Amino acid sequence: MSDSIRPLPDSQPSLTACIEALLFVASEPITPGQIARVLAVTTREIEKSLNEIELSYQDRGICIQRHEGGVRLTTSPAAAPLIEHFLGLEAITHLSHAALETLAIIAYQQPVTRPHVDAIRGVNSDSVMKNLLSKGIIQEIGRAPGPGRPILYSTTPEFLSHFGLISLEQLPPLNIEEIINNNHKENNETKLLKE
Repeated sequence: MSDSIRPLPDSQPSLTACIEALLFVASEPITPGQIARVLAVTTREIEKSLNEIELSYQDRGICIQRHEGGVRLTTSPAAAPLIEHFLGLEAITHLSHAALETLAIIAYQQPVTRPHVDAIRGVNSDSVMKNLLSKGIIQEIGRAPGPGRPILYSTTPEFLSHFGLISLEQLPPLNIEEIINNNHKENNETKLLKE
């Protein structure tokens, strides 16, 4: 029997345990559909179990992170400072103002092209985007239709981890009109001060 595969024990692990095991060994986010196919159950059953797992992890050191339809097991955002200290990452976690500005545009407008980011920022963002790509915070996800077919960028699961988010839905709401009004107000105040 040493050369053969040992049979599984009579008691099968629960659906929740099977999902946790798959998430634990997956190197990339996996979709509920992929999990459902592996476990031969419906996607609805997987979603129900994922929601239960998320609830059970609320006060724990790990959580389920959702990004672009995929899920993965990751450390809790609340544990980020501890993890950074343990891994010696404090020195490399700070991003420049330009990087944060670029990242905010990508996060709220994704998928987005570099020329679109440049148009919003008013400056060339090439080096900033290369830096964000090298840190794994943004990724190339394809090409936009049209002239030149520019590269499309989006955030990564590492972006979520870096900012302590479980999903993009946790980004604060973006009120464009309020931002425009505030900028207009600041410009008017600056003009008054110069006069």
